[in-house]
Amino acid sequence: MTLVKDTPVLAPSERSSGPAAAKRRGRRESLAGYLFMSPWLAGFLLLTAGPMVASFYYAFTSYNLFTSPQWVGLDNFTAMFEDPRWRKSVEVTLKYVVIGTPLKLLLALGVALLLAQSRRGQGLYRAAFYMPSLIGASVSVGFVWRALFSDNAIVDSGLKAFGWNLGGWIGDPDLVLYSLVALTVWQFGAPMVIFLAGLKQVPRELYEAAEVDGAGPLRRFWSITLPMISPVLFFNVLLETIHSFQIFGSAYVVSDTSCGPADGTLVYTCYLYQKAFKETQMGFASAMAWMLLLAVALVTAVLFWSQKKWVHYEEGAK
Repeated sequence: MTLVKDTPVLAPSERSSGPAAAKRRGRRESLAGYLFMSPWLAGFLLLTAGPMVASFYYAFTSYNLFTSPQWVGLDNFTAMFEDPRWRKSVEVTLKYVVIGTPLKLLLALGVALLLAQSRRGQGLYRAAFYMPSLIGASVSVGFVWRALFSDNAIVDSGLKAFGWNLGGWIGDPDLVLYSLVALTVWQFGAPMVIFLAGLKQVPRELYEAAEVDGAGPLRRFWSITLPMISPVLFFNVLLETIHSFQIFGSAYVVSDTSCGPADGTLVYTCYLYQKAFKETQMGFASAMAWMLLLAVALVTAVLFWSQKKWVHYEEGAK
């Protein structure tokens, strides 16, 4: 007697094979992927790409929210350069970027060098120094900072104890910007953590060899530490520079929504906000936004070009 094995009955979809079936499976997988991505795609198109395209069109129009846009070509851009307050906003922003960004990175690197050494309570110190960055440039921090730097407040009283009678920084057009610089420097936790990660990757053998050759601490820092962490330094410089150009919340709150006094904190985004939502000049504000984008893109391109001269990558790591 010959035994015949039962042959399983396959579904039509299981019996099909070949290129046609593979294409159908690929289409079903792609459809499932797009369905999962659809919330992000909808948000990107409606909240990012769409407004960007609209603002690019409005930049060449006269539009005030109450009338339909009228094409004016490059008039918004030419009027921008003739506006003294626009030039003032560029000056204030550049001053903030040039002063605040290097100070923040220097403090972050200095603290990272201290925390990179093994010591008791290291985790507690790292958390304490990182805590201000978790708070961020929120409205509550702006109000606290405004109270600290007002006339006869804590900072003013402390400086008077050392014989420095500077008065309230918030009310002084020449000093109010430095209160914003102090705020951004105080929140150095994020670049500090990145510097710490870079310092941990430096081989200890390099320091040991340098010590044998008689190199001191400064020499080891200049010849070993800086070149080895230069990619991390470049990343922090790039990131913090872009963030500095985008400052708005702290300047708006500290100056009591006036970007003053005497336009002392009239950073670029603050003037853009005034033009868009206080004066309802949406066309002019859109042109300002695209000028800011071009400026940040230019600075980014210059930084990427300059990295060839001072950023050192390991072989094959570029």
